[in-house]
Amino acid sequence: MTEPATRLRKDVFVFEPFRLYVAERALMKNDEPLAVGGRALDLLIALLERAGEVVSQKDLLARAWPNLIVDEANLRVNIAGLRKLFDPVGTGQRYIATVSGRGYCFVAPVQRWTDDVFPEAGAAPVRMKNSCLPAPLTRMVGRDETVLKLSAELMKHRFLSIVGPGGVGKTTVAIAVAHAALERIGETTCFVDMSSLADPASLPSTIGSSFGCAIQPRDPTSSLITFLRGRAALLVIDNCETAIDAAGDLAERLHRHVERAHIITTSREALRADGERVHILNSLHSPPDRPDLTTNDILCYPAAQLFVERASAAGLKTPLTDPDAPTVGRICRRLDGIPLALELAASRAGSLGLRATADLLENGFALAWKGRRTAVARHQTITTMLDWSYRILSELEKQVLCRVSVFVGDFSVGLAAALVLDANASRQAITEALAGLASKSLLAAEDDDGETRYHLLEITRSYAAAKLEQRGDAHSTHRKHAMIFCELLWRRVGLRSVFDSESSDLLGFGGHVGNIRAALGWALSDRGDPALGPQLAAMAAPLLIRYSLFDECRRSCQRALAVLPHQEEGQRLEMVLQAALSYTSMFTKGNSGEVQAALQRGLAIAVNLGDSAHQLQFLAGLNAFLYRTGDFRGSLAVARQARATAKSSKIAAGVVAAEWMLGVAYHCVGNQYAAEHHCQKGMAHSIELAVHDPILFGYDHRVRALVGLAGTLWLRGYASRALRTAAQAIREAETKSEPISLCMSLYTAQVFLRAGDVQRARDLSDRLVDCATQHGLDPFRSIGMAFRGEVAVHKGELETGTELLRQALVSLHSEEHEILHTIFSGALAQGLRLQQRLDEALAIVDGAIDRANGSGGAVELAELLRLKAEIVAARKQSDRGWALDLIDRSLDTGKEQGALAYQLRSAITLARFQGQHGCDRRAQNVLASIYTQFTEGFETPDLQTARAILASHNIS
Repeated sequence: MTEPATRLRKDVFVFEPFRLYVAERALMKNDEPLAVGGRALDLLIALLERAGEVVSQKDLLARAWPNLIVDEANLRVNIAGLRKLFDPVGTGQRYIATVSGRGYCFVAPVQRWTDDVFPEAGAAPVRMKNSCLPAPLTRMVGRDETVLKLSAELMKHRFLSIVGPGGVGKTTVAIAVAHAALERIGETTCFVDMSSLADPASLPSTIGSSFGCAIQPRDPTSSLITFLRGRAALLVIDNCETAIDAAGDLAERLHRHVERAHIITTSREALRADGERVHILNSLHSPPDRPDLTTNDILCYPAAQLFVERASAAGLKTPLTDPDAPTVGRICRRLDGIPLALELAASRAGSLGLRATADLLENGFALAWKGRRTAVARHQTITTMLDWSYRILSELEKQVLCRVSVFVGDFSVGLAAALVLDANASRQAITEALAGLASKSLLAAEDDDGETRYHLLEITRSYAAAKLEQRGDAHSTHRKHAMIFCELLWRRVGLRSVFDSESSDLLGFGGHVGNIRAALGWALSDRGDPALGPQLAAMAAPLLIRYSLFDECRRSCQRALAVLPHQEEGQRLEMVLQAALSYTSMFTKGNSGEVQAALQRGLAIAVNLGDSAHQLQFLAGLNAFLYRTGDFRGSLAVARQARATAKSSKIAAGVVAAEWMLGVAYHCVGNQYAAEHHCQKGMAHSIELAVHDPILFGYDHRVRALVGLAGTLWLRGYASRALRTAAQAIREAETKSEPISLCMSLYTAQVFLRAGDVQRARDLSDRLVDCATQHGLDPFRSIGMAFRGEVAVHKGELETGTELLRQALVSLHSEEHEILHTIFSGALAQGLRLQQRLDEALAIVDGAIDRANGSGGAVELAELLRLKAEIVAARKQSDRGWALDLIDRSLDTGKEQGALAYQLRSAITLARFQGQHGCDRRAQNVLASIYTQFTEGFETPDLQTARAILASHNIS
């Protein structure tokens, strides 16, 4: 690279064809700047400082990631990036060598100049004059590529404006770009902060004074232009938004008349000057909202890098761990990646800790946090920073900014006009005010298919909301906001059934969910509108359910019913709210008395109003409630009532769903013949009546019936058909993208476990836990944990399995979710028996048998009796006669219920008992007679065991 003149340099490393300027943190190849990340640059400087030596991985990690604990993979990735930068086409030229087990070494020839003149032969020495640039930051985070890009832009176009919101780092970037440009511009430089000028008209004189020239007071700009002609000048004008016209006029004239002038301006809005090249400086990229983020993940994002570095410097001594990563991500997103805001928050993290800092941010406390003592006054707090912008707004712009702070997410001009429009402001004026706020970096604007949409950064929103309160407009603005979305819902949705969440009318509301939630939260608050809140809650319920916001819907319905006007009691509005409350409460909080009361109240209103469709919905809900609480006889009675209602009202979907309700209920009470009959009858009706997937009370009754049918087929001895039906239930649930149906389909984990596919059962139980956790469906999550425990017992992991089952049973009991209690109690008893904890096992199985007899849930009775026989037989003072009697009762129960699979298990146990006491022909004959009734599933474990026992006694 040819240097234009002799210049005083410090810390320049030359390794041809590259040169690294340490102070400027600039890497050049020949005459072109190279883009290199800040961490990689730190590593390169460390290697160059000790060129020819081995630098340990520990030293390199400490240099690039001070005060942080990071994986060595980060080091390897950055070293690989440097190697590719130096040798992009793979010529074989080596710069950095790996020394196995020790570290890295820079092996290319290097020259270093420190405090020496770096000469160009024959050139006369020239000193840089009047350089009043502030010193650059020793380390910028996330802006290295931006500085390189803008440096090239400045050299090409000479007039560059860096525009962005307050605190985003415009001044820092401008100073870095200016220092990078000094190497190629030199001679005359000047930095002016417009905010420090008492009179904007004094700008030309201030610049002239800095350059050491006398400015004529009658025409200072012309005088400055005359002085600068023929000189290479670099001028940085900071904070131009305070006097946009004065700064724009001067910059435009200098650019036009001084050919070697290079101008950098910073502003919260563009100068709109001739020749200006505008660069919008965005916030630092923040980590996404994902619960599985690790420390290494978040440190790939500049916002998190800056926050963690500043927090460590502020006294955060605890090393960052993976559980902390989502919290750091939440802080960065809440602060929109704005560097000033991140630094203010980081200054508190040292004393408060990460979680407390994040919690305070949610409550708006960051607005008043103070920054560094050396920071300029407008950056001492976020409030003062935004006050700086707020003061220069017109009255209408202030009004618009404050009122649109109630919007969540982006909003259109039309929505803003509906919110702000009054006698004093026309739609055109509001449109112009929005554009003005966007130009001043207080609103972000995006084009969405030809329509401009706006949104506020979160910090700006908090500030504007506080101003809205101060102006006394908060109540009226929030009420108007709630009315806008209430009217929108009424026009598009109306007061429909809460279970119409699949309606296509809701598809266009995705972008409004945030605003509807905010409106609902205000309307039902103590400061809200009790007349508006219940209406909004009822109309919003289908939308909230569609987007799986179950717990939020439950809470809003509770509050709405508490403030329901007297004249609405017993009317459609209350019925819709009771339906939404019962549905969302059942799937988030379990089967409480509140759920049953809401179902019965809703059913009574539906009967009184003659609303058959809602009667079926509430009957389906009651059927599910009684089924889930373990009252299987009650569930069967309600299923019969639902069938009668569906037939009398000729509702086809109800006819089909009622048959499936009956099938599931008969399966649970232990009548597998009737269970298969009604499930298959429902399938036939669905084809005949063209009803393929009836949804009642949010249940996809086809998926529910397939799950029940899979269990019935396994018990009936049709293992292969059972597995195909189970797989079909999962496939159909997956196509619906509906979490409750998917969770129900995953109950088939038990069918796969019984059939010997342990890995598939484990995968399905894990998937059930994940899906339930993601959507806040606590009872389903407890079921998934219980399945995990049952799988663990099956695999011989007895301590793990029994502990999981105990915890899950406690959770399910607290949620009054008793549907699979006897199954999981049996699995727990089996695990305890295998650990020789026989007294505990006997107590558990006795309790399960009593529950099965009391609730009518006899489906597991045969298996529980067989388990009890095994426990009795294993005790030291075993009663063989008692054990054999239990086996006989188990065989009779299985036969009565049509549960051939359980008969087989009991016959196997009987044969083993008798085998311990000599040959017993009766036991062998019982096993043989049951085995011969099977027509499929011979690869399953129980049938393989039976075949082996019979073969050992030469019985075919």
